[in-house]
Parts: sequence; C-alpha cells; structure tokens
Amino acid sequence: MSTEVLAIIISAVGVVVTLGTSMFVGAAWMVRRIDAVAADVTDLKISVARLEGPPRHLLTTGRG
Repeated sequence: MSTEVLAIIISAVGVVVTLGTSMFVGAAWMVRRIDAVAADVTDLKISVARLEGPPRHLLTTGRG
C-alpha cells in the first residue's frame, strides 16, 4: 500500500468516527431534552388536574 492510499483510508476512518460520535452526542442531547420537556408536561398536567378537580371540603367539628 502506498502512503497516499493509507492516508486516504485513515482520513476516511477519522471522518466516519467524527460523524458517528457527533450523531451519538446529538441523539443523547435530544433524549435529555425530551425527558426534560416530558417532566415539565407531567408537572403541568398534575397542576391542571388539581385546579380542575373536585373542590376541597372544609373541615367541620361535627355533623349537624
């Protein structure tokens, strides 16, 4: 193998590794963002359910 061919192969491997790593990091970042948004949506749903739920009953000392 000549030096030029070896340099091209090493460069190609470097490009593939770089692109693969960047895609993996990008996907991990998106998963973290989706999890954060899902947690916020869950908190929002709980808050809305509390607002729309049955009214709270006042405590009384006796019946009647």
